[in-house]
Amino acid sequence: MKSTRLRVILAVAAAGAALTACSPGQAGTAAIVGGERISTGELDSSVKEYEEALAKANVSPADLQFPGSVPQVVLFQLATAKQYTKAAERQGITVTEAEIDQVVAASGGEAQHEQRMLQQAVAPSHSREFTKAGLMLTKLMAKYGGGADQEALQRGQAQAIKDLQAVKVTWSPRYGVLNDNRSEQSPQLFVDAGRFGAIPPAARAQ
Repeated sequence: MKSTRLRVILAVAAAGAALTACSPGQAGTAAIVGGERISTGELDSSVKEYEEALAKANVSPADLQFPGSVPQVVLFQLATAKQYTKAAERQGITVTEAEIDQVVAASGGEAQHEQRMLQQAVAPSHSREFTKAGLMLTKLMAKYGGGADQEALQRGQAQAIKDLQAVKVTWSPRYGVLNDNRSEQSPQLFVDAGRFGAIPPAARAQ
């Protein structure tokens, strides 16, 4: 598998997805997305599945140069997918299983698609959910005129960001504090990684 940095579903996330750093008030909660809880148990299960899939593919997390620990990036992807989906659903956007199948087929089939998802910190069992979220965000931007030309794309992205900001995400502080000022010098998704240790050297160097 080719080494890669972490990529979120679409670049619009980097423009501002309103992921806040507040602490969920419920014990055993990793994050809350628009009122929906992601439990630590769900995260732990996803991390275990993801790490087993990487080992099966003979890939080390260090090879992927993630800007954070595996639990951090897996959590970020789980929360981001839910946020995109909720934002799009509020605007009446839907995605069919057939549309997801088309993306999977265009990727070379299920096995190849799951391999690509591994590069984005997505466990196999969440690959379709992640793909659906990306499609829903694409449709959301298209709803506002994004995609016809650069100006239209920027307009669509700007409005989609507003919709994303309406779906609040709160994080348990045990996974760190969201880095609101990511840059080449400070690419980490979270700072003060706490119990999961320091940001990997490879991520700090990127």
